[in-house]
This record gives sequence, C-alpha cells and structure tokens, in this order.
Amino acid sequence: MITNQSNIKQAITKGETSLGIEFGSTRIKAVLINHHFETIASGSYEWENRLEDGYWTYSLVDIITGLQEAYSEMKQEVERNYGITIRTIGSIGFSAMMHGYMAFDSTGELLVPFRTWRNATTGAAAKELTDTFQFNIPERWSIAHLYQAILNEEKHVPRVDFITTLAGFIHWLLTGNQAIGIGDASGMFPIDEATQDYNERMLTQFDELIAAKGYPWKLKDVLPKVCISGEQAGELTEAGAKLLDVSQNLQPGIPLCPPEGDAGTGMVATNSVRKRTGNVSVGTSVFAMIVLEKELSKVYPEIDLVTTPNGSPVGMVHANNCSSDINAWLGLFREFYEAMGQKVDTNQIFSVMLNKALEADPDGGGLLSYGYFSGENITGLDKGRPLFVRSPESNFNLANFMRTHLFTAFGALKIGMDILTKKENVEIDSILAHGGLFKTPVVGQKIMAAALNVPVSVMATAGEGGAWGMAILASYMMNKDQQESLEDFLDTKVFKDVEAQEMVPDGFDVKGFEVFIERYKKGLAIEQAAVDHLVENWRD
Repeated sequence: MITNQSNIKQAITKGETSLGIEFGSTRIKAVLINHHFETIASGSYEWENRLEDGYWTYSLVDIITGLQEAYSEMKQEVERNYGITIRTIGSIGFSAMMHGYMAFDSTGELLVPFRTWRNATTGAAAKELTDTFQFNIPERWSIAHLYQAILNEEKHVPRVDFITTLAGFIHWLLTGNQAIGIGDASGMFPIDEATQDYNERMLTQFDELIAAKGYPWKLKDVLPKVCISGEQAGELTEAGAKLLDVSQNLQPGIPLCPPEGDAGTGMVATNSVRKRTGNVSVGTSVFAMIVLEKELSKVYPEIDLVTTPNGSPVGMVHANNCSSDINAWLGLFREFYEAMGQKVDTNQIFSVMLNKALEADPDGGGLLSYGYFSGENITGLDKGRPLFVRSPESNFNLANFMRTHLFTAFGALKIGMDILTKKENVEIDSILAHGGLFKTPVVGQKIMAAALNVPVSVMATAGEGGAWGMAILASYMMNKDQQESLEDFLDTKVFKDVEAQEMVPDGFDVKGFEVFIERYKKGLAIEQAAVDHLVENWRD
C-alpha cells in the first residue's frame, strides 16, 4: 500500500509514526515509518570503529554526534518533502550492535572506553565462564568483558554501578531507564526461557565465583532490566528530547519500546521470528540466527544461544569478519579505474566485479583467501591478517578471484552452521538474507545458498535493514491487538503483501563450496602463521 502525501503529512502531524534508529558497525541510520510500515523519511551518519590501546571502540562524542546527525537528516527530509516540522512521534526504539561492554559508575561516568563486540580480548574469561555455567559464553558477550576485567584486576571494576550495551546506553540516556530488550540482553548474559529473565542459577554462580574479591555489587544489580517486545520501556525525557533533536522541536513524553540488538532487528526485518525460520545478516560481520524448536544436545563454542525479541531461543552463528576485505579489494580496483582516467561509479564496480563470480570455476579455481581484519572465534584465531594465497597451479583469473572472496566471506559461518544442521539435525524451513551484499541481484544470494545448502530468500524490504526493523518493533508496541504475538503481527500486518525472491542451491555450486571449505580449513595454519609473524604495524 502506498499512502498519499496528505495522509502522510497528517500522520506526521498527529504523531501516528514510529522511529527506529540503529547503530551499525559502519553507519547509524534513522528510519521513520507510518502505520502501514512504509518508510516516510530516513537519515544516516557514517562512522568507523578505531583500535585504541588494544581495544576496538567508538568514542562517546561519535556516538552522540551520530545519533543527532542521523535524526537531523531524517527530520530535514520530512521538512523538504512534506513542509512540516516533527514535534512528536508515536513511538521510538533504538538498536545497535550487540554485546560489548559499557560500564558506568553511580554518577553516570563511563569508566573505560566502550569495548565493542569486535574485541577478541576475553578468551580466558569466556572459557572459564563457559566451564562454570556449562553454557557457551562467547568472547563478545558483556559478561565475558566484565569477568576479564576482573581477572585483569582493572581498577574500575569496584566502581561499577551499571553495565549495558550500546543500545541500552542510548535508551538510558534518553529515558533515564536502565532497561533492555530480551534479545539484546541475551547477548549480555544467559536468559532462562521459562522466566524470560537472566538465568538465576548462573547469576548465583557468578557471584560465588567473584565473592572473594569483595566488590560492593551483585551481578543482577548492575545488569539492565529485561523487557519483552510489545512492552513499554520508558518515555523520552525533556533532556532526552533536547539531546536527540538539537533544534529542540521534539517534545518529551514519547513512549519508547525496549532497545534491541542488531540481531533482533534483523529477525524482525526479515520476518524470521517463528521457529524453524532463520536469517543471515551480512556486513562487516556475518551472523545467522536460527529459531530453535528444542535445546541443543551439548555446548558448542561456535554456537551462541540468544533469543528473539519476544524470547524464543535462537542458535546464533556469529563470524567477526565478512565484507571488509571484499570492500578493500574493490577499493583497490576503483583506484585503478581512476588512475586510468575513468569516471567512477562505485555501484557499477560492485555489480560488475561481483557478477564475475558467476563465471568462475565451482570451487574458485584453487584460490584461497581469509578476510580476517580481526580475530575469528569460530576458527580459533585471536587476531586477523587479511590474506590471499594461491599455488602456481591455481586458475588465477578475475572470476575465480571474486568467487573466492565471496566464498571466504561465508567460510567461518559455514563451519558453525554445519554444527547445527549436520550434528544437531536442526531443521530450517527458510533463510532470509539481508545486507548490502544483496543490493547486487542474484550473486550474493546464489553464493550463500551454495554455502549453507538451503534455499535463501531476499525480500523487497531486506534493504530497509535493522533501523526499519527497530521502527517495526516500536510500532508493534503501540499498534498490536490485545494478546497479538510478534509473529502474528509480522505475518498478518507487516509482511502480508511482501514478496520474497527465493533461490535454491545449485548442485554444482554446493559441491564447489564443499571443495573450497576443505581448502579453507586446511589453510587456517597459513592464517595463523601470518598472525604470528606479520606485525600489526608494518612500520614497526
């Protein structure tokens, strides 16, 4: 349904809208939707994480600036297109990269720079907690960061009053409420599906583990309150309204839904919250979320157990590296193109180069690459070195070069997914894929179908991304029928008329990927050698 302009103006004026703002790894995006879930306006802010003092981080200045710029750009688009100024919004929600560590004292001071999901610095803590809980605690999780800080005897730990994720921080900043959505919470500390809250047994085990330290806090007291999708988790304060909208037109009192992680908004944006469904989000990192029918038979370090925004258990395979190396190589080809005096169209470069992969040998011609910009937990690398390798006998041409880089983008993901499908016999009815890679039709979808050996669909809404998914969660809070589940709301209202383009695996591609993945596994020793012998700063 396409709403006419006068109806949209009326919706904006009356506040019959929902706003989602998501902090991604390279872009902060704001999306304003109406009650028909159509995007009215959007705004964005580009940013990059930085490696400072051994930790990947984003500064508080960048976080606040990005929030304000994304909102301002969205607001200006409304003013240009509809001639009105936003003064109220029906509901708002914030989402961000999951995991990581933001620790504050009782005055609200950030005790150490934000440590993002990308840091592979908590290996000892993650292992000890996994052994203690008998539940996989990945290095990215907030509890692993906290416990590693304890093991390192960092001076800030006794002062901890509150820890949260990036989304939880933004929500707290604008509402004063230390709350978090259950999906994002499940990437901080294990969730008990029965109680829809943090696992009490494990909370007690953690407190016992650190009892000798004598800290003046218990773990449950420093974690944010867990909220379920559909609940109200606060409202915009006067200070929050002024912080979000620097023009100070926006009025306080707007209800906010629980802040969520980017995994949860990806599930919503692809209608993948029912059991036996899944989605794969492709970007700087790549992760697959499969909604499980039953518990896994054992603990796997490669599989995170998290939840949907409404609390259903999810098997999550998260690889730290995906598209960064592809982007770097395409940047190199762009430089060559410019050096030849040609006018550059970045979208055309991506389209032409990615499509070359469809002309390649099924296995990529014997080539091998690792796009490891950072460590990779699934394959046991604590640091990364982007690497391209071939033998004299490899079929080295552009098509195989591109196919190899696309294959390797899903290499670590494939290893984790094989555990679910081959060892645990998890049944998957459908996979929905989303991310920038799928802006080029067919190629990414075809490669992923080969890698996972399962049909892969891309929806027309997939390009809307997590900010749109967050806006949908905000809308669900205000517009659901009584007792209407999130699954039903998505099926019967949001995605009722949305078509998905499905691609089934090609047998030749599947066999080719299986050959490649064996080469990938055997070659990990080469990547480890690069980590061991190639210094991080080549000028050293």
